[in-house]
Amino acid sequence: MKPGKVSLVGAGPGDPGLLTVRGRALLRSADVVVHDRLIDARLLDEASPDALLIAAGKRPGAHPMAQQRINETLIRHARRGLDVVRLKGGDPFVFGRGGEEAEALARADIPFEVVPGVSSAIAGPAYAGIPVTHRDLASSFAVVTASEAADRRDERVRWQALAHAVDTLVVLMGVARLPDIVARLSAAGRGAETPVAIVARATTESQQVVTGTLRDIVARAREASVAAPAVIVIGEVATLSARLAWAPAGLSTAAALAI
Repeated sequence: MKPGKVSLVGAGPGDPGLLTVRGRALLRSADVVVHDRLIDARLLDEASPDALLIAAGKRPGAHPMAQQRINETLIRHARRGLDVVRLKGGDPFVFGRGGEEAEALARADIPFEVVPGVSSAIAGPAYAGIPVTHRDLASSFAVVTASEAADRRDERVRWQALAHAVDTLVVLMGVARLPDIVARLSAAGRGAETPVAIVARATTESQQVVTGTLRDIVARAREASVAAPAVIVIGEVATLSARLAWAPAGLSTAAALAI
């Protein structure tokens, strides 16, 4: 039997209107949809009524469906000749383990396609009025994950180097480690008055933005009860949120799905 195809589709950062046209077309035609926890549930309404929907969501410290099992699920259904959409939050290849899934599919000789999605690393700041680059303030930026320390003894994020390597530092999955991140950057010489913004539940109707500096952002985040998912932006561009915030309460563009 000829295998079906697996499409690794980025669902975007939360606002369902940010799903790409290609992603929506594949979602509508899929036989099987394996979806993440953080996608907007309204996107699943785009799937065929006959499609099999499989939740593969993970929470911090709780992985009811391990990555190996997700890989096996994609391969098993494709080998049945079914077209599978792996619907992932943000972009599949930006800290989404899409690369690992693509490798597993390639080893199994399963045809696959990658549909890039809007990454929360860019969209989160943008929805808070923060451009990660700006001609006058930032000519470089880096995106890092702060989640690896929980299961790695040899932490790969070189905070000492990053403190001065780029103008804007965007940290994903870092709320739980915010005090440690601040301490590492401060110890590396990043100034205490460096602006910081945290965008929680970015691009959704419950978006929350908390601003401060390296000196006080931990206290401000605690006072505001900031929780994951959130994007942390460190650098001068964070100050622009006060003037450029255009979606202070988030936006809902679900109507765009009807197009």
